[in-house]
Amino acid sequence: MAKVTLEDGYVPSDDEPFMNDRQREYFRRKLLSWKSDILREAQDTLAALQSENENHPDIADRASSETDRSIELRARDRQRKLTGKIDAALARIEDGSYGYCEETGEPISLKRLDARPIATLSLEAQERHERRERVYRDD
Repeated sequence: MAKVTLEDGYVPSDDEPFMNDRQREYFRRKLLSWKSDILREAQDTLAALQSENENHPDIADRASSETDRSIELRARDRQRKLTGKIDAALARIEDGSYGYCEETGEPISLKRLDARPIATLSLEAQERHERRERVYRDD
């Protein structure tokens, strides 16, 4: 992909061709920044967990500390899975399929992509998917 420069404050708009070079670069940067933030938070968590080697004499304090640690590790696990989705979105940017619904092939709205840059389904396809999930879950 050619090097694209974005002016400060650039936001993709429906007035330009869908998934042009500028839009792809905008979303690529957004995804990379998000991934960088997640990795930095993970490093901070790891450092905090390693330094928190306190042996609480009070059983309630120990239980509270273990609960906090468990919650933090679950959050980091969710974020680890999220980095996989970010990597998949970056690969879709490279192969040209980013921004298009995996189910219908139609463009995903820019508003949806800006709010959820890892989206793989259009809003309509996502709603259909969630309705199907609810139907099967109720069985």
